[in-house]
Amino acid sequence: MKNKSEKLFEKSKKLIPGGVNSPVRAYKSVGRTPLFIDHAKGSKIYDVDGNEYIDYVCSWGPMILGHANKEVIRDVKRACSAGLSFGAPTKKEYILAQLINRCIPSMENVRLVSSGTEAVMSAIRVARGYTGRDKVVKFRGCYHGHSDGMLVKAGSGALTDSTPDSAGVPVDFAKNTLIAEYNDKESVKRLFDENKGEIACVIVEPVAANMGVVLPKEGFLEYLREITKANNALLIFDEVITGFRISLGGAQEYYGVTPDLTTLGKIVGGGMPLAAYGGSKEIMSIVAPSGDVYQAGTLSGNPIAVTAGITTLKLLIVGKKKGLYEKLDEKGRYIADSVREVLGDKVCVNQIGSLLSVFFTDKSVTDYETALSSDTEKYAGYFNSMLDQGIYLAPSQFEAMFVSAVHSDAEIKKTVNAVKNYSYEEDKI
Repeated sequence: MKNKSEKLFEKSKKLIPGGVNSPVRAYKSVGRTPLFIDHAKGSKIYDVDGNEYIDYVCSWGPMILGHANKEVIRDVKRACSAGLSFGAPTKKEYILAQLINRCIPSMENVRLVSSGTEAVMSAIRVARGYTGRDKVVKFRGCYHGHSDGMLVKAGSGALTDSTPDSAGVPVDFAKNTLIAEYNDKESVKRLFDENKGEIACVIVEPVAANMGVVLPKEGFLEYLREITKANNALLIFDEVITGFRISLGGAQEYYGVTPDLTTLGKIVGGGMPLAAYGGSKEIMSIVAPSGDVYQAGTLSGNPIAVTAGITTLKLLIVGKKKGLYEKLDEKGRYIADSVREVLGDKVCVNQIGSLLSVFFTDKSVTDYETALSSDTEKYAGYFNSMLDQGIYLAPSQFEAMFVSAVHSDAEIKKTVNAVKNYSYEEDKI
């Protein structure tokens, strides 16, 4: 007999492509029907069949304070009673911009948008407008949303032979996206040598989190800062995932490397559809209506989303003073160390703060190539074992695991015990 999630999935497939509104939600890589969620609270998520799970997806990162935080919900309800959308400036937009600048000083000027994809697309347009150049360097395995120019990967030939990674992306457009290898300085240098005076910017996830979590090697981010400055190109940090997560000031605070432009999403909206991009006043002055780089949006700075973002950032600022980030790091390290202890050299566990990934490979994962060495079928078996024990992980080997401030010690111990109950030798999809 089919459960409610299975029935809803069948109905959804008749009206929605693949039955979902974002591909990873379909559970294809783990051989399972996706769970349809009814509600969530704190560290727990509940499906339509009434099953309870300890949630380490956290809406793919935004719920650092846990689901349905009472202060965020309170303020959002109040904001809703005043109206859902105005399409006009509000005081709250200024307040949120202030808070972002307080946490991330390099964002002297901030423009609010509705998604990480939109933030990245806009930041790249600014970089091109500011430099008067067209070419963009991105790294294989780093995801920057689904705008045409970012859905590009390297072919098997030269790094500059970029081909679209999605149907519907024109080859002529994609040719301006150059592909380098994450953590490989030489691949970046080669692109600059071969495209002198043509590169507008380098965009990077300072901590890669879309091929699984991959940390930058010592000196890599510093090198990107140096080579962009030397070539009059801009450096863009895509901190949609790392912003406010690995530290209040994101990866740029954690590693002490300041980019020219930053993109934010997820946590900045407190769970609502909100994102931002920004940088120095000089660079951002070219954005319309101040300058001639055009970007607009009816729902940009939506008052409800902005309210959720304001309350979330205020809570994180207070939390930092009370050791919130140290506690998050302790939780992340405990899980990572425990998984390493249980599964040994069968896995590689990468962790930074409350962000981690378990790769089913005996190699050290430092880039896209080593991430691809992971046994995805083993991960699928692991995922299913954990889900059956009430632990909700990302349904893909190449996504991150997120820990929130409200995951209790007892819940984390239950998670570790679930890992102990998983049988590496017997698992099946």
